Order: sequence, then structure tokens, then C-alpha cells
Amino acid sequence: MSLPFFYKEDLVASSADVVLDEASSKHIVQVLRMQNGEQLQLTNGKGILFTAEITDNNRKRCTVKVIQTNNQQRATNNITIAISPVKNNTRFEWFLEKATEIGVTEIIPLVCTRTEKTVFKFERMKSILVSAMLQSQQTWLPVLHEATKFNALVKSPGYQQKFIAHCIDDAKRSLADLNNAALSSKIILIGPEGDFTVEEIELALQNQFSAVSLGETRLRTETAGIVAATLLCLV
Repeated sequence: MSLPFFYKEDLVASSADVVLDEASSKHIVQVLRMQNGEQLQLTNGKGILFTAEITDNNRKRCTVKVIQTNNQQRATNNITIAISPVKNNTRFEWFLEKATEIGVTEIIPLVCTRTEKTVFKFERMKSILVSAMLQSQQTWLPVLHEATKFNALVKSPGYQQKFIAHCIDDAKRSLADLNNAALSSKIILIGPEGDFTVEEIELALQNQFSAVSLGETRLRTETAGIVAATLLCLV
């Protein structure tokens, strides 16, 4: 049986005696009823797995002693999903959760012409990522960017493959066909519920994005994000 697993962002490889926050402490002491001498695991979300032993099971400030560290390599693929948030928070949070479980590297809330939701609760979104990381037993937390406007993002350099998934009935190849496993840095743009505008698609194509199809059916924004994540991360 795996050890209880918690997140503490400020941990470093040399961390020794660690005081956990009140929420984690309460869960350890009052919910799990763990005692001094029992072990748990921690991660900083940056690839380090810490095994620690409880030395003071205080329900507000539980103290643990690190007894082992294990550096875990990140997957070679660097996959960025730039996706327009949807009005329904539950649906977008579902995307964040599943994208984390699949292994997406970075997530960018993408503000397009037809994006209806432009106010984002950054800390709430990050907490969803943390929970999904812990649930899926990973030590790398996806990088969550601040909301970025479409016109600025499409001009950003640094990706070996760039894709835009849109619904206009043009000649498009499937993402599965265009995805080059030999290239490690990729980004895909997923549009809002009303799709990208023609002008946005043209701007992306002018900046070396390839138009791709995610299948024969029309997908919701959050479903399209998960299909893209699966094809880029797991196939």
C-alpha cells in the first residue's frame, strides 16, 4: 500500500525538518490519525519525491523529518495545451484534472475573440492541478500560466511543433498523423465554444501553426483539450 502523499511547494533537495501547513497537518492527524514515527511522502511538484517520518503530529503544525529523497525525471515530451476557458467552471476544472493525470507539461488559459469567460481564479485552478498530481502519484506539477491573449501567444517562439485545432471545414490532417514523436516541444491551441475566428486561424497559420483535426465529430472545448493531450502525451 502506498504512503499518504502531500504537496509542499517550497521543499528543496536539502530539506530536513519540515513543518507542514494547517490543512495538511489536520488531514494527517485528524483524518488519517497518523502517529509519530509513521511515514508519508511529499513532493514539491518539481520532480522530487521525499519520504518523511512524523516527529510531531500537531494538528496545526505537523513536523516531519525527511529520511529519503528521490529525483524523478520528467517525461521527454514538453506538451503545452493553450485552451480557451469555458463558462462552466465544473467542465473546465474537469479538463485541468484530466490533463494533469495524462501528463501535460504546461497549461495556458487562452483568451480569444469569442472567449466568454475572461476572469480566472488562478489559485483555485492551481489547487485542482495539485490534487490531480497527488491523486495520480506524480511529482511534476504542470506549469499553469496566467491568461494570455491569442494574438500574443501565436507569436511566441520556442516550440518545435505548433498546432491549431479548429472546426472550419477546410483541408486538415489529423493530429495523430502530424504528431512527430521525434520532436519534444509541442503546443496546441484549443478554441472557445464558438470556435476561433477566421482571422485568428489565419494569424496562426501565418506563424507556422498547422491546422489539425481531432476527429470526425464536433467536440466541446474541454473534450477537445483532453483528446489533444492524449494524442500528444500518450500516443
